[in-house]
Amino acid sequence: MSLPEGVQRREFDGSSRLATRGPPVYGEPTDGEWRLWDAGRSKLAAFLELGMDTGLQGDETVLYLGAASGTTASHVADFAGPTYAVEFAPRPVRDLLDVAEARDNLFPLLKDARKPETYAHVVESDVDVIVQDVATRGQARVACENRRFLHRDGLLLAAIKARSEDVASDPAEVYDLVLADLREEYEILETTELAPFHEDHLGVVAVPR
Repeated sequence: MSLPEGVQRREFDGSSRLATRGPPVYGEPTDGEWRLWDAGRSKLAAFLELGMDTGLQGDETVLYLGAASGTTASHVADFAGPTYAVEFAPRPVRDLLDVAEARDNLFPLLKDARKPETYAHVVESDVDVIVQDVATRGQARVACENRRFLHRDGLLLAAIKARSEDVASDPAEVYDLVLADLREEYEILETTELAPFHEDHLGVVAVPR
């Protein structure tokens, strides 16, 4: 499994770890211009560590749903092209704005990913990749509603959080229901549980139908 251009493995504390090149954001270890991309803090990094075929090459236009304070979005912006980072909660967006000051290609949006019509005037109509990491019920619906932005040959990289959908049900049953809903708009290429990095999370790689 090849890494995107702009992502490398570097030595941190004697271990080979993922890294991107850019200014530090959250106190992460650095190796010169490179900074650790910790799979324990980033679902997308866990995709790569677990060998999922994300299809990422580098320099893609990205719509990031659920950017929070910008931990993963900052790494994505290090190797991607224009990166639209959607986050609903005002407090983490303040941190996200600080992250974006050092990255001309990172565009924070204080918006609700469940309402893509509110940012349709800002986001490019043919993004290459949607990265989704939202903690809400109806995660499949979010992905399906935002499909309108995705290029016909684009990719969805979604981290499905079982406990956000249903805290009481077995995660495997939750995943089956979410995947069934996703198939309304997407063809599922690959799924992998993100343990040990993130418990009760399923990584999904999909393309639009």
